[in-house]
Amino acid sequence: MIRAYKFLMRPTVGQQQALTEMLRDHCSLYNGALQERRDAYRHVSRTSVTYGMQSAQLKDIRAFDPERQGRWSFSSQQATLRRLDKAFAAFFRRVKSGETPGYPRFRGVTWFDTVEFPKDGDGCRWDSTPHDPVTRVRLQGVGHVKVNQHRAVVGRVKTVAVKREGRKWFVVLSAEQEQPKPPPPTGSVVGIDLGIANFLADSNGGFVPNPRHSRTAAAKLESAQQALSRFPRVRRDKRTANHQRAVERVASLHGKVRRQRLDHAHKTALGLVREHDFIAHEDLKIRNMSKAVAPKPDPGTPGRFLPNGAAAKAGLNRSIMDAGWGVFLAILTSKAESAGREVIAVDPRNTSRTCPECGHVSAQNRPTQEKFHCQSCGHTAHADTVGALNVLRAGLVRREANPA
Repeated sequence: MIRAYKFLMRPTVGQQQALTEMLRDHCSLYNGALQERRDAYRHVSRTSVTYGMQSAQLKDIRAFDPERQGRWSFSSQQATLRRLDKAFAAFFRRVKSGETPGYPRFRGVTWFDTVEFPKDGDGCRWDSTPHDPVTRVRLQGVGHVKVNQHRAVVGRVKTVAVKREGRKWFVVLSAEQEQPKPPPPTGSVVGIDLGIANFLADSNGGFVPNPRHSRTAAAKLESAQQALSRFPRVRRDKRTANHQRAVERVASLHGKVRRQRLDHAHKTALGLVREHDFIAHEDLKIRNMSKAVAPKPDPGTPGRFLPNGAAAKAGLNRSIMDAGWGVFLAILTSKAESAGREVIAVDPRNTSRTCPECGHVSAQNRPTQEKFHCQSCGHTAHADTVGALNVLRAGLVRREANPA
């Protein structure tokens, strides 16, 4: 089992400068490799450049530019080239499947925020001595950087990554460890229905309120973004001190919302995993649900468009993204796997329109957002609770049909 750990680093001023230069030089390597692939395909009889060909050039690149490329770990540079290779592999996969391709793009210095070390001990070393109160990570070209290790790392460290978030630096470790002993079974099963009015409703009649972190911080974000908009768009190295502070203010507010959303998702998922052996949820296609409304041309007046409800749909999309369903489901699946619990995703169609008593399916069964009233048998309940009940039943049927 592989588990990730993320710790805050405490670099000195000199080490911060070295870390920034490391990101800059890896970004330059990534962009140079991307340019080589573009040129080879466009101008040299559509020749494809592979990762192996570019990795073989690293030795000459390091010798040609020892000040910028030769000082960093060879393995970390290989990992940067693999990162580009994965981007191209994903691009060709999307082309073959008919999706929007999204050709790999050049990375700006502010976009490229992570450097990976594929193996602990090769260009990096995680130094966590049990009797030493200070934990350090050694990085080639940077030195021994202090780390705020707030929890013990269990298992053998396999990979190390350095990540920049705003002005903060983090080290991300992946450790291989044995499967933990699962908690005792509870004998409880539950279905959950994710929503906007309530973040979550379960089949037992419980509700988890939607914290709406982005909406809570909307006023501060609006004020900070208005202050930022007063400055002209210039390169990062040309910004004034006030401009830089305005940028950091916006980034700080967005970072706080992201951390609040993650904290809420972790706590909610942990509560479900501790209390239930089996959890069923809807297999939501969040990307499709949050798409913008297509324009509606006016057939009588060329060049004009009819009202299509775009403003209302935009508000719904913001609420969906603010809820963070995708992040929550990913965390729930990960925690359930670690605890030996079972999670099943079911088809969400008609889960809130099907009567749990008689099975009657109709759109009229749900006259309002919260109310469910069966047109056949008269059963009434909260619509989200009905949806969670139907999700649980569908999950149990699927589990019996496909036993582990």
